[in-house]
Amino acid sequence: MRAQVRVIKKSRVYSESFQRELVRLFEAGKFSILQLEKLYGVSNVVIYRWVYKYSEFNQPGYRVVEMKQSSTSKLKLLEERIRELEKIVGQKQIKIDFLEEMIVVAKEELNIDIKKKSSTPRSGGSGKSGKS
Repeated sequence: MRAQVRVIKKSRVYSESFQRELVRLFEAGKFSILQLEKLYGVSNVVIYRWVYKYSEFNQPGYRVVEMKQSSTSKLKLLEERIRELEKIVGQKQIKIDFLEEMIVVAKEELNIDIKKKSSTPRSGGSGKSGKS
């Protein structure tokens, strides 16, 4: 006797708010359809269906076409921005290291304690006095 095996179809159901959020991210230009597919694990066919359904810019009779070059150039611009920011952070770290070394040198060679202690009394400052 042969056992009867039924294949159970697995399907995901996404909330309308999730669908609209993905469409909003795509329309804002933050992510491409392929990037959304990889980030959220949703098929690009499904995402395109949502774009046609919920898009603010989509009109009947028009197709949504995503230019691969625009996605690639956007990615390159973002990578360039990351490199710029990493360079700036590196320069700031070098400056911090230099200033910390200057503090150590001032303490050891000149006997000057640049770092304030928490027990140091507050100075009078340049504020107005109570006398007029």
